[in-house]
Amino acid sequence: MNKHTLSVLVENKPGVLARVSSLFSRRGFNIDSLAVGPTEHPEISRMTIVVNVDALPLEQVTKQLNKLVNVLKIVELEPTASVQRELLLVKVRADLATRSHVLETAQLFRAKVVDVATDAVTIEATGTGDKLEALIRVLEPFGIRELVQSGMVALGRGARSITAPSATLRSVDRPA
Repeated sequence: MNKHTLSVLVENKPGVLARVSSLFSRRGFNIDSLAVGPTEHPEISRMTIVVNVDALPLEQVTKQLNKLVNVLKIVELEPTASVQRELLLVKVRADLATRSHVLETAQLFRAKVVDVATDAVTIEATGTGDKLEALIRVLEPFGIRELVQSGMVALGRGARSITAPSATLRSVDRPA
């Protein structure tokens, strides 16, 4: 099985996320990562979906996704041809004895300290999943109190864009 990153443009309407995710669920595919947010066009949202499946079943799901009324466009983003990032917020134990080491570690990973308490520090980091996993491994000996990690967001590299004004998307990708 291989990891695949799909960028799916959908109409920004209630229930679209449930329909898309249930399509994967019905096929028995686990979604490794899912992030959804508005695009530069308020009526369109972008879903970034990461799944670990073989190419043929993915092709079948992609064809079924294309049949959903609210799905406007689907593009598979290759890791080398796209920018892919995740966000991590991690609260680490940091008393007076360890605080300087925790801060140095954050700086080493180009992370930001976003909150400081007497016995803890909250760090914000962005990057690839591998980078964030490495940061977590280095911070574990200090004691991780809490953490949250976003799903991956991704865009293709270069000037080309897969979004266009919604009227253009509908006329190109959907029969009227």
